[in-house]
Amino acid sequence: MSEAASPVRSSNIPESVALINLPNNQPQEPDDNDSGLDTGYDERITHRSIGGPNHLNVVHRTPAFVKNCCPPRGRFGEYATRIIACIVIWAALYCVVGSSAWVGGNLFSLYLLLVLASLGGFLVGWKTRYFNFPALLGMLIVGFLLKNIEAINIAKNIDSNWSSSLRQVALAVILLRSGLGLDIAALKRLRFTVLRLAFGPCITEAVTVAVMAHFLLGLPWLWAFQLGFIIGAVSPAVVVPSMLTLQLDGYGVEEGIPTLVMAASSCDDVLAISLFGVFLGVSFSEGNLLWNIFRGPLEIAMGIIGGLLIGSLLWYFPWKKAGNATANRSVLLLAFAFLFLFGSNQVNFPGAGALGVLCLGATTAYGWGEKEKVPIERVMGILWDIFQPLLFGLIGAEVSIQYLKPDLVGMGLAALGIGLVLRIGVTYFAVMGNSFSTKEKLFCTIAWLPKATVQAAIGSIPLDKARQVASKDPTDANNQAVEYGIQIVTLAVLAILITAPLGAIGISLTGPRFLSQRKNEELGEPEANDESDA
Repeated sequence: MSEAASPVRSSNIPESVALINLPNNQPQEPDDNDSGLDTGYDERITHRSIGGPNHLNVVHRTPAFVKNCCPPRGRFGEYATRIIACIVIWAALYCVVGSSAWVGGNLFSLYLLLVLASLGGFLVGWKTRYFNFPALLGMLIVGFLLKNIEAINIAKNIDSNWSSSLRQVALAVILLRSGLGLDIAALKRLRFTVLRLAFGPCITEAVTVAVMAHFLLGLPWLWAFQLGFIIGAVSPAVVVPSMLTLQLDGYGVEEGIPTLVMAASSCDDVLAISLFGVFLGVSFSEGNLLWNIFRGPLEIAMGIIGGLLIGSLLWYFPWKKAGNATANRSVLLLAFAFLFLFGSNQVNFPGAGALGVLCLGATTAYGWGEKEKVPIERVMGILWDIFQPLLFGLIGAEVSIQYLKPDLVGMGLAALGIGLVLRIGVTYFAVMGNSFSTKEKLFCTIAWLPKATVQAAIGSIPLDKARQVASKDPTDANNQAVEYGIQIVTLAVLAILITAPLGAIGISLTGPRFLSQRKNEELGEPEANDESDA
């Protein structure tokens, strides 16, 4: 090797940097003395002029730990991104609204509740080999802690009107998701079993809880039936994801059990929300008795007709081949849903709003078809990821430890327990008209246990309505109505805490053991086996 091409070193350059004269920018030949051992450095050749007549090239040696961390990736990168996003969003929010987004402000408290409830859902949402734990339980617990631990009590800074409105928005989103997810074909095919499974257990439990609440807790009949139909609804947030997981794995597909349970859960929610709205409307209505008797069926009719008409309108507006059809459909669907929910309260027909939103989602999905509704379902899924921690965090923050009086908790748990026992028995008999095995029938009873979404969405509505009335006319009767609302929301939270994990774990454990698994690789469309329909 000539002298011009030999390595050049300078006493002014550190030993960790090798200076090599490479004519024409050619790569360096491997050194004969190179042992091939990993030194923990990443050598990168860059061209820098160090002075002098010759062009010198510098080999930078990067430590291995820096190479492994930059750029951030994996779980570390994911967590770091989320932390940065949370900080930046809060900073931007503060720059826009000012003091309301500072510590102690309304928006700051709401934002912190959203972040911490999401974190609680992440920590509690365990997925093991044998069962899945519902994330909503962690969100609920976080809201309860943020209300009852004085050192971190941010719930006191949240405006009650904001809390009520955000829960209404979350209710609109979950009702739209439920409506969009209704399988009309499955409803037709399994119509008799669906009706038995949806109506029988719900009505039985609702009436049982109402009677027990009236005699054990002293609730007036109208308030007792509001509580009954709040408790009587099954939770699509727990049931539907669990059924989809079993269906993808082929469990119960031949018998149509996942389809049956998902379809019946939607109908169950329609019934519970509709009858809850009837008793809610009558409880806060004024006027003669005859009008109050007929306003319940009138609200049901208004909700169904409104949902059908507006849903049919959205079949044609916007045109399906127009640009940004998905965005326009999503905006119109949400706007009409908010109009139904908030508008029904303004005209004093609160029971019509929730049912109207549910019918709106089902009608639009039927007209758009399976393929065209998928993008809308994805949009609603993203919105639900945002509003779910808000909903369960806010509902948890409505429960004060002062409300958990021993007599209320004891009598309330007795009412809930008796209602659940009767619900299990009626559910077992409701699915007896099919050729299901004993294990499959037992699985259906377990799948019909969990409560969460509907209880969180409508459980606080009586309390919100009572507070609204009491603020305008603070009479003894209206103040007593607020106490009834507090009892209802407390028992709704207890029902979630008990049945949501019980149902989710029960479904995960018994599904693979009680249901037969389809062996072929392509599952296809499950065939129903409903002897009563034949």
